[in-house]
Amino acid sequence: MSCPHLVDLTALEPPRLSQQVHREECTQCFDNQDQPLGVDVCLSCFTGGCLDRTRSHMRLHVAKTNHAFTLNVKRKAKPSARAASANPDSPPPAKMTKIAILEEREEDKWEHMTMIKCWRCDPSNGLELPNIGSTEVASKAKELTDGVMHSLSSARQSEVKAWEEEIEACEHSLLLHPEPKGPIEASGEAHCVRCDLKDNLWLCLTCGALGCGRAQFGGVGGNGHALNHYEETQHPVSVKLGTITPEGGADIYCYACNDARLDPELPRHLAAFGINVLTQKKTEKSMTELQIEHNLQFDFSLTDESGNALEPVFGPGLTGLANLGNSCYMASVIQTVFSLPSFQTRYSDAQQHWQTCTQPLPAGCLECQMYKLSDGLLSGRYSHPRPAGSSDPSEPKSTNSLAHDSPIPIFQEGVKPMMFKALIGKGHEEFSTMKQQDSEEFFTHFITALRRELKKTGTEGTSTDPTEAFRFGLEQRLQCGDCGKVRYRVDGSDVLSIPVPKRDATAKSTTEGEVEGELLFEDVAIDECLGDLMGVDALEYSCPSCNKKVIARKQTRMATFPSVLVLHARKFQLVNWVPTKLDIPIILPENDILPLDKYLGRGVQPGEVELPDEQAGSSVTFNTEAMAQLEGMGFPTVRCHKALLATGNSDPNAAMEWLFMHMDDPDIDAPIQLASASPAGSAPESAPEVIGMLTDMGFTQAQVKKALRETGGDPDRAVDWLFNHPDDSGEEAHQTISSEASVKSSTGGSSALPANFRLKAFISHKGHTVHSGHYVAHIRVGDEWVLFNDEKVVKADAESVMQLKKLAYLYIFERV
Repeated sequence: MSCPHLVDLTALEPPRLSQQVHREECTQCFDNQDQPLGVDVCLSCFTGGCLDRTRSHMRLHVAKTNHAFTLNVKRKAKPSARAASANPDSPPPAKMTKIAILEEREEDKWEHMTMIKCWRCDPSNGLELPNIGSTEVASKAKELTDGVMHSLSSARQSEVKAWEEEIEACEHSLLLHPEPKGPIEASGEAHCVRCDLKDNLWLCLTCGALGCGRAQFGGVGGNGHALNHYEETQHPVSVKLGTITPEGGADIYCYACNDARLDPELPRHLAAFGINVLTQKKTEKSMTELQIEHNLQFDFSLTDESGNALEPVFGPGLTGLANLGNSCYMASVIQTVFSLPSFQTRYSDAQQHWQTCTQPLPAGCLECQMYKLSDGLLSGRYSHPRPAGSSDPSEPKSTNSLAHDSPIPIFQEGVKPMMFKALIGKGHEEFSTMKQQDSEEFFTHFITALRRELKKTGTEGTSTDPTEAFRFGLEQRLQCGDCGKVRYRVDGSDVLSIPVPKRDATAKSTTEGEVEGELLFEDVAIDECLGDLMGVDALEYSCPSCNKKVIARKQTRMATFPSVLVLHARKFQLVNWVPTKLDIPIILPENDILPLDKYLGRGVQPGEVELPDEQAGSSVTFNTEAMAQLEGMGFPTVRCHKALLATGNSDPNAAMEWLFMHMDDPDIDAPIQLASASPAGSAPESAPEVIGMLTDMGFTQAQVKKALRETGGDPDRAVDWLFNHPDDSGEEAHQTISSEASVKSSTGGSSALPANFRLKAFISHKGHTVHSGHYVAHIRVGDEWVLFNDEKVVKADAESVMQLKKLAYLYIFERV
């Protein structure tokens, strides 16, 4: 059947370099090009859609946009080298020597089949057009097909490069002046000037001295002689031999900055030592590759106490999330939230949203991606053993090089939440990168992003808002030690961060009797941690009633309880100026039931007299002893002030932990904007266009003006403030918390008793800091515990649950 619409094909243009082309996977579900029907790519906007009979997201896209032509893409694996080597008739492999590390090209691994289709001719499935007669149309069809296929391949760099950190030049690399003092030995013969190591060699870009690096992840040896050279000569910049490529790429390290750097003039600098980059081949793994391998090695046991492999499980709610490279922090949080009824209910009816979604493309809509995740994780369609047709069904790396090594049991491939990760991290300094992150920080960012999206649709704070389950109020009570007057304040929160006291036990030793540096710690009951948080603290305070400095008592209580309580265990200490995670065991109550009745706050009590409002311009008096300790550790004054304000202005240890958790905040060094109790309008008025811009986002003028006052007039920070204070009306009247109903409406949660919580899930972490290592989630499914370890989903044995539960980083409790 011929197509009468082919002339319209000539008006289409291939994708530009800046355009995203979704040929690998449907943008609304996880059906992909490896499945029998493949994926259709719209030739007008290059979104990808599946062809499943019941969902057919491409049919939905065509009906909404009236775009006529698509390119169907199917992919199948070519026979791998491993399969060929298993053939007894295959010739033996060539003897291996030190060779260049070559990237396996897409065309070497896969065979692609493409077909242009017209949806005007067949609105149900699209009419395939195998024969396009006209020379002009056929030429355009080839141009469009090549554009779609090549743009994706060229846009996607090698898997490791896609996860490299953003590395910049520094003053030391920009001001290099090479002064070679002798020839550099040929590759394979060069060795460290102070030892015989021939690998992990670093060339000083000032004098040409060769020194071995420090011992690296993955067993790469090194004695640190390159660092010794810097300490003696102050020559700051070195390049790692074996990582230099003809394109001028290489591992460059600045010892003065103590970080990886770029050298824009690397080819010229290397030429001074007789090295021509055009003749170089990559023969050693880069620091990024080693870091990713190192993080993947922080794995959790997939065997029980008897050494038997844990049983893989499959079905609805038991779908793994493939590792995208340092993405386990995200996977553990996403698996946990989608185990909760509020998320399962909210994102169950995708069809209605897709019919009414106003975003041009699903890949750019966070709601669409949440529905996609829900379908992928909860439907069970993608939860099945790895296909037997792969080169090795038990080997995850046959389809995902960043998957964890797998023992004999056949695991699933897991779905790849690439679109969600790109969208949730967009514009964020940390989550937009592929570095390992803190799961608690991601949870907070994730909830904030969801609320921002829900506010646009007017559903934030309603019964359909899944994040409402986490909201609760924290009551802060302050009492002057002289006059006895009190002040109460209620702050909304989603996470209860509890301090964990450190009590050293016996040092763990190696077989040689040397201490590894890891300590054993005494068990701590979770009730002790809660008691420390909810206890009474003394602090210096300028009492507005006494008009003098006094010692006041501060206490935290729960104003309301959430439906789902997220507990964050703060277990850090400073080791060599680096925040290090401590494996302090936390003991939960019997049957994992946590009663919290005794921590409920009561608000202003009969007979209590409230302190008067702070006078305009009054300043905070910071705890002198705490400030001295923090500044003595080298923290800038403004950071110390912020940390003390955030932690009660009394405990230097709590302030130090806060600093470690917020060191990467973009505004950590911004001046403090103390809230003023002065009447509304007394602060400098912001520009009308700024106020108008923010009111156009759906906020009232009162809310916008208060947000700008609270953030010093910074529009970007004001937006964050508005989304973090959705129930603040903007009025400056003194908040009273005597009304239980007003507290509940402003902070969420309920003050009803009893308040008993049962452990639903916990997120564990292996590694020395929360920004490296590996995260997994244990989730209670029915009466059993299931371990979600990226793409691997297995029944967890009772012994491992008991041990890992003590060392969890995040605990998620459901109210019962």
